[in-house]
Amino acid sequence: MQSSSNVTQMLLDCSKGDKEALRNLMDVVYDELHKLANYYMNLERENHTLQATALVHEVYLRLIDQSQVDWKNRSHFFGAAAQLMRRILIDYARGRNRIKRGGSEKKVSLETVVGLSEAPPDVDLLALDDALTRLATQDPIQSQIVELRFFGGLSIEETAEVLGISPATANREWSMAKARLYRELKGTK
Repeated sequence: MQSSSNVTQMLLDCSKGDKEALRNLMDVVYDELHKLANYYMNLERENHTLQATALVHEVYLRLIDQSQVDWKNRSHFFGAAAQLMRRILIDYARGRNRIKRGGSEKKVSLETVVGLSEAPPDVDLLALDDALTRLATQDPIQSQIVELRFFGGLSIEETAEVLGISPATANREWSMAKARLYRELKGTK
């Protein structure tokens, strides 16, 4: 894996419109994006028809469409990729759960919510997305932290860097966000 400074330089070149830098960047970060996609696909149901490679390719296509992004660094890039993965998986789950496809959503277990930073089995992405949307209206920073940590797989330090806050603040907000989501998904407010 390339160093963070090399990836950051490639991102800065991409921001300036350098198409060759974008191709080089994807060669460098593809494996890392694929590992992240594999991680999230392992959390999905066993008979899921979307594959990790397709998820990475969809993220790539959406990232190259964002020509006006002023990339700051590696963490900013992976934060954006995590957000796109979340959106793609949510859109896929919504499509799958439409009534014409059988509907009936699974419930999120309380153990899953408590251990958001661990690998939870069978996460109900729609319920989590709804809870995150409500959390974003109450506390946008906490919502972003959950998104970056859960969907992006970023560490506390990387999350803090993306959001421009201290790691201590990111850790404190992460703990509060998990507690809020626990209450939200449990059904008590």
